[in-house]
Order: sequence, then structure tokens, then C-alpha cells
Amino acid sequence: MKKQKIKLYNEKELEDTRKRSKDFIDAFYEGRKKLMKEHPLTTLFLEVTSRCNAHCDHCGSSCGDFIPKDEVTGEEIKGVLKDIYDKGYNTSGIMLAVTGGEPLLRKDLFELMKYARSLGYPWGITSNGILIDKEMVNNMDEAGMYSISVSIDGLKDTHEEFRHVKGSWEKIINGLKLMLKSKVIQVVQVTTVVNKKNISELEDIYNFLYKIGIRHWRVVQVDPIGRAKHSSILLDPEQTEYMFNFIAEKQREGKMEVLYGCSHFLGMDVEPIIRKNPFICLTGICVGSVLSNGDIFVCPDVERRPELIQGNIRKEKFTDVWENKYKPFRKITRTSNEKCKKCKDWKLCGGDALHTWDFETNEPGFCHLEMFLRK
Repeated sequence: MKKQKIKLYNEKELEDTRKRSKDFIDAFYEGRKKLMKEHPLTTLFLEVTSRCNAHCDHCGSSCGDFIPKDEVTGEEIKGVLKDIYDKGYNTSGIMLAVTGGEPLLRKDLFELMKYARSLGYPWGITSNGILIDKEMVNNMDEAGMYSISVSIDGLKDTHEEFRHVKGSWEKIINGLKLMLKSKVIQVVQVTTVVNKKNISELEDIYNFLYKIGIRHWRVVQVDPIGRAKHSSILLDPEQTEYMFNFIAEKQREGKMEVLYGCSHFLGMDVEPIIRKNPFICLTGICVGSVLSNGDIFVCPDVERRPELIQGNIRKEKFTDVWENKYKPFRKITRTSNEKCKKCKDWKLCGGDALHTWDFETNEPGFCHLEMFLRK
């Protein structure tokens, strides 16, 4: 891997980007405050299980293969969906992001999603892909699944070492090929968690995915959370620079949609070229979740501290909680400290992503600007 400096722009583009007006920054800041006040629900994560058939090195929730006694029931999940529908929410504008653990382990999943479709919700899954076969794809089609994101974290050996499931790679690739033939599934996306073990394979992964027909690739940087919090797989600054240059190059080629994940403010020299829309962490603002034990929460990747849990569907209606609680997440200073507020990019960054915020020290657990991007 060659050592590179970030070269996402030519000199003219870079000059124009750095001249972005104070008016734009102020408008973005005011827009975030308005969104916090109105808090429209646009994404609801349904963590239908914490069980998993893999043991990934980066897992943010440290999932396992045990069946917890308090796993939310199908009727309880239906109750949440019906509550939102009955309250008059525009369910067609609320994406159900089904996650886990591995959601395909849940036996009643497609029954639940057929019910969700009957109420107007679009839905998609995040999966490790191991269980996807012809029968599973037929079930996805019958339940009207809109999208799926499947994890591919390297070529065969690298992926299986990272996910700790021998013989899984061929099953996953076969599942992807089957879903690409579906006339119901609109988006078959692959997500790759970039880390020290696979960064040298990015070009090969890209070429392979394109060859089998994948046109949607989401590239995310491994975060210091869960099993990866103090891990040796975290990227160093040089590798991070390489990753961003790689993404920018592939975006310019235009053969495949290559997206960087939603996490982290990248700095104004990089942000506009990597993303179509500026970074904003919407968890608790437009994004809510129901966890596998019934807890009402924000993005499932956020640290599950007791003081952050907003309620439980076994005791409260989701809509009552969404409309009347979540106050800690809807403050413009929710992720800030004196150091952050003195930063020139504070109004755009807002303290970065909540899922990597260190609640003990009250500071970002990860900051691209401190890492290498600040000039």
C-alpha cells in the first residue's frame, strides 16, 4: 500500500471548498436545531434478536449465539408498528431497518415483515449473509423486502478470519447472486468494514463485487467500540488517508455506487467530495430503535448506558416515548465540551457521532480532525 496524502480535489476545487461561506455554516447549524425540534421519525431500527451465528472482531454489541430470556416477542413488535400506524404517522416514510445480532435467525421474521408491509412500512435488513439461500430469498420476496446490506470484509480467507465462520464466504457470495436476480429486492448492498486486516484488499474486493453484479458498496471504517474498542485492527492515519483516496477514486470512476458510512465528520476539505449530503448524526432526532429486550433507544451502536435508555415497549407506547422523551438527544450541545465548542468546525461537526462519544470523559472517542485532517 502506497503512502499518500489526501488528493480528493484538484486545486480549484479545494480553493472553492475552503471558501464555503459563513452563511452556509450558520444555515446548516440552524437547520440541525430545527430538525431537533421537529424530530420526524424517518428510520426505526428493529433489533429483532441479539443472537448471532458469527463472532466478528468489530461487533459493537458483542452479540453471541445464546437465546436471551427477555427477547422481544413477535406480538410486541407488531404492537409497536401498529401504535405508530394508529397515531397517524406516515408509515411509508419510515424505513424499518431490521438488525441484530443476525436477524435471519428469527423464525417469525418474515411473518412480522409481511405485517409491516400491510401497514405501509418499507423495510430492509442488515445481515452477515450466511443463511441466505434460495428459500430465504423467496421469503424475502414474499414479504416485500426493499433492501439488504450484506457484510463482505475481505476475500475468502480474510473475511472468514474476521467473522470467525469457516466456509461461510461461498455461502454469502451465492446468496448475493440469488438476491441480485430478485425482481422485488431493489437494493442489494455490500458493506465492508475497513480495518488493518483487509485494507490492502480493497481494490480486489471492488473488482470482485463488480464482477458478480454488485452496484452498491458501503465502505465503513472500523470504530473503537464493542470488541474493537482497544483493538489492533483500528486504522492508523496513513491507512485512513488511503481509504479516503480509494473511495474518491472509485466515486469518480462511476462504475459502482461507493458510499462512505454515516459515521464521523471528515472536515470541509474532505466531507463534500466523499458525501452527497453533509455529515449529521441523526440518532434520537430522526432515528429511533427498539432493542431485542424491548428497550426504546437510539441507534443500536450507541453505548447502552442505563441513563440513555428512554423506555421499554412492555411498559410504554413507543410513540409516547418518541414524542415526549429523547430530550438528551435533541439538544444542540448533546455531544460537546469546551474543547469541541472552540473548534472552528463545531457548527458543522456538532461533536461528531454519538456512537463513539465517550460518556465517561465527555469527549469524542474518535475525531478525524484530531487524527490527521486538520491543516
